[in-house]
Amino acid sequence: MTEQKTVAFHTLGCKVNQYDTQAMRERFEQAGYRTAEFDGQADIYVVNTCTVTGTGDKKSMQIIRRCHRQNPQAQIVVTGCLAQRAADELTLPGVRLVLGTPVSYTHLRAHETS
Repeated sequence: MTEQKTVAFHTLGCKVNQYDTQAMRERFEQAGYRTAEFDGQADIYVVNTCTVTGTGDKKSMQIIRRCHRQNPQAQIVVTGCLAQRAADELTLPGVRLVLGTPVSYTHLRAHETS
C-alpha cells in the first residue's frame, strides 16, 4: 500500500490569501492529499506570500527557505502577491512552481499529476 501524499500550507497577509489557501487545501484534499502541519515533514509545501511591505517580502523568502531546510526532497509551490510581483526572484532550491495571485488555486489542478 502506498503512503498518502502530504501537503502543508503557510499563509501570509490578508483575508484574500486566507481564502485562496483554503481553496487550494480543498483542491489538494480532493486529489487525495492529507494536510500536514507546516512545521513538520510534507511532500509539498504551499507558501501563499504577501508583499504589502518589505517585511512581508522578507518573511516570505525566509519561510520558503525554511521549507527546503525542513525537507530538501519536498516540492515547494509559491503563490500570492510576491509570486505575482517578483517571480524571477523565487528560483530558490526546492521551488517547483510559482503562481501569481489571479491563477493560484485554479491552476494547481493542472500540476497535481505531474
